Amino acid sequence: MIKRITSIIGLLGILVVVGCEEKLSPVAPDVITEKVNYDTDDPAIWINPANPSESVVFGTDKDTDGAIYAFDLEGKVIEDMVIRGIRYPNNVDVAYNFRVNDSSMVDIIAFTERERGMLRLFSVPNMKPLDRGGYPVFEDEENPEFRRPMGISLYKNPDNGLTYAIVSRKNGPKENYLYQYLLYADSLGVHAKLERKFGNFSGIKEIEAIAVDDENGYVYYSDEGVAIRKYHANPEMGATELASFGGEYFKDDIEGIAIAKHEDGGGYIIVSDQQKGQFNIFSRKENRFVKAINLSTTETDGCEVVTYPLNKVFSKGLFVAMNDDGTFYFYNYDKLQLE
Repeated sequence: MIKRITSIIGLLGILVVVGCEEKLSPVAPDVITEKVNYDTDDPAIWINPANPSESVVFGTDKDTDGAIYAFDLEGKVIEDMVIRGIRYPNNVDVAYNFRVNDSSMVDIIAFTERERGMLRLFSVPNMKPLDRGGYPVFEDEENPEFRRPMGISLYKNPDNGLTYAIVSRKNGPKENYLYQYLLYADSLGVHAKLERKFGNFSGIKEIEAIAVDDENGYVYYSDEGVAIRKYHANPEMGATELASFGGEYFKDDIEGIAIAKHEDGGGYIIVSDQQKGQFNIFSRKENRFVKAINLSTTETDGCEVVTYPLNKVFSKGLFVAMNDDGTFYFYNYDKLQLE
């Protein structure tokens, strides 16, 4: 009888340990933005080359009557830079020095408009549309469920200056889940040309988060229920998967990806562990697990980072993460304590 009681107590102890996850000490944000109307998802950071203290954080607000919000570094909405009337914007990204003609270059933001099946493109900071209403994506898919764009990341080839948009979708096949479009301009305007299809999918959940390491030439994306997948970003390098890693460190959904780039080619890949409420950090060079950190956010989808000093508050750079209360959290990059 005593042995039986002891066994029961031991089993209960195991269940208590399994049921109680260890929670890391939270790190508070430096700034919390004003709330959007509906549902925040993905941020992007535009560094103002003339005055970094006037840099802008863009963030999506997901709804049929959605918007791309613009925030200053104090988290206040910059109303004249907000793009409204977007039908379910999902993810957003920024690129610099996109050539629009022989003599002019502009910075750009690109985002997905899921309900219209479009890739959208605007200039920054004047927020003028470059896309004549949008570029249809996944046009060759017969299944309408496979034509709804979701994630996006821009890649600029450092060797030839070509700019690409890599787009994922809400649902898709087990192969060629992502499409890569070349963005280019001619006398008729700016165009998006399908350049390649690539990317394995486990069939579990979905693929949303994409991040490109321009300098090292890699694209990473979250196969949400399985792992982080890695490919060459340059379409001329082929479509063979280079690595699949990190899945064992996540509780459930593997979500937003941000790449913290250091000058020596090192740095970190920061990935949201959505249901656990923290972020897993991997080395940029070897993709090995480094640490986990709790940044106080809940159910984080998207995140972004720059490692360039912007102002006194963000003296080492800026990390931005979505929070599920309709805000984005801003942190001085130094707060992540990665060095």
